[in-house]
Amino acid sequence: MKLSATVKGLTLSMLLVAAWSPTLSFAGDDSLYRAWGGKAGIRAVMDDFVPRLKSDARIGSFFRDTNAQHLAGQLTDQLCQLAGGPCVYDGPDMKSAHEDMGVRRSDFHALVEILQASMAARGIPFAEQNRMLALLAPMHRDVVSSR
Repeated sequence: MKLSATVKGLTLSMLLVAAWSPTLSFAGDDSLYRAWGGKAGIRAVMDDFVPRLKSDARIGSFFRDTNAQHLAGQLTDQLCQLAGGPCVYDGPDMKSAHEDMGVRRSDFHALVEILQASMAARGIPFAEQNRMLALLAPMHRDVVSSR
C-alpha cells in the first residue's frame, strides 16, 4: 500500500511527538479497545499484520523463523493491554526482545507502514489508528539499535 507524502509526514510527526511524550497514556479509558472491536478486532488486525510482516521484502527476514500464531497472539495481548482492554501482555520487554537484532530506523518505519496497511484493511478508523500508533511510538527507543 502506497501512502501519500502527507499521510506519511503526519504519521511520522505524530510518532515523533509521541516518542517525546512517554507519559502519553489512555489508562483507565477503554475507548480505543472498543473502537478496535475488542480483543477479536485486535486479533483480526494482527492476523492480517503478521503474514504481511513475514512476506515483506524489507523486513521479512526478521520474522522468517517466527511462529506466526504465537506472534499474533503476543501482539494481540500487547495491543489489547495498551488500548485499555482486559488483556495482560506477558511477553518479553521490547528492549530484551530486540537487542541483538540490529533493527534500523528504516526497519521500524517499514513495520509501521505494514501495520497501517493492516489497520486500513481491517477498517480501523484513521483517528483510532493514530491513537494506537501514539501508544506504540515510545517503543521505538527500545526496538531500534542502529541507524
